[in-house]
Amino acid sequence: MDTIDIVVETTAGSKAKYKFYKKNQHLKVKKLLPAGMVFPYDFGFIPGTKGEDGDPVDAMVIAEFSTFPGCHIECRLIGAILAEQTEGKKTVRNDRYIFIPEVSLFFHETTSLKQLSSEHLEQLTEFFINYNRAEKKEFRPLDVVDAEKAWQLLKKQQE
Repeated sequence: MDTIDIVVETTAGSKAKYKFYKKNQHLKVKKLLPAGMVFPYDFGFIPGTKGEDGDPVDAMVIAEFSTFPGCHIECRLIGAILAEQTEGKKTVRNDRYIFIPEVSLFFHETTSLKQLSSEHLEQLTEFFINYNRAEKKEFRPLDVVDAEKAWQLLKKQQE
């Protein structure tokens, strides 16, 4: 199965959301999450891609460990949560691609989102809904797709 490097911006358990600025090649604290809310897993982006929102495509890395902001980690794609995101009157596709690190021991046999429990997937989706709500944005899940379909969509977003 193909792998891809993900750049971690925000680590699992963090209240602070970091953003990588390509122009200056640095990370900066973008915002803080509301009380009681933290990132469930490492969150970052796929280098060399561009989503409809103008940013690199979002990636969540499901693992039994966290890394550090700016870390590159080799991962395999297991699927995506397809979604629309609305801010004000503007609506764009803003899918969330889900990955497993190649070095993971706990998830080493996970190759599809369908292998996660329905409750786990629902909690991930709810995290994205609530995360966006805190920013006065609406996140509307459209579908959940397997790795093969996610790769097809991702290839269309490569710069």
